[in-house]
Amino acid sequence: MSKNRRITLIFGGFVTAIAAAFYPIFFHPLTHSDDYKQVQRANRAGINQADVQPVGVKIWSDPYKPAGK
Repeated sequence: MSKNRRITLIFGGFVTAIAAAFYPIFFHPLTHSDDYKQVQRANRAGINQADVQPVGVKIWSDPYKPAGK
């Protein structure tokens, strides 16, 4: 195997490993936001945010909702 081919395979393997690590962290939640919204709605049911929020901290808002809407 030539030196260039070996370097290309090592670099390609590294890029593939990074992409495989980022998929469940970033891309899956981004593409399946409705699933995460349903889970959070169920987890936060019956919780009054003002009661659990420390004094002076902004009350939680929906991170999936675009700004201004």
